[in-house]
Amino acid sequence: MAKKIVKDDTEILLTEIITSMQDKKAKDIVSINLSKIENSITKYFVICNGNSTTQVDSIFNNVMEKVNENINMKPFHKEGYENSEWILIDYFDIVVHIFIKDVRNFYKLEELWADGVFKKYENID
Repeated sequence: MAKKIVKDDTEILLTEIITSMQDKKAKDIVSINLSKIENSITKYFVICNGNSTTQVDSIFNNVMEKVNENINMKPFHKEGYENSEWILIDYFDIVVHIFIKDVRNFYKLEELWADGVFKKYENID
């Protein structure tokens, strides 16, 4: 008999966040698995960008709505949604970063966490 593969809660949340970003045409979506890094602040970073503050705001709203609607989870903390240049959503095990492209290029979070395990996701057009 085949063993049933069950996703843990973090993987379910990760999938929901990625799908919600793709729904709003987020660009350059990447997850960084930080679970093997000692003293890491979370298990995953999920990073994406939008082409405008309007798109960044739309991605943020969709992630918040879909995660709450589909897995009944609200973030521990959120910030940056007032100006929509860099929005952070903290779900404890996953911290989401939604940038406007220029701000993402300036801060280069991916370089700061280069020891993590990276996974890129397709943009859905």
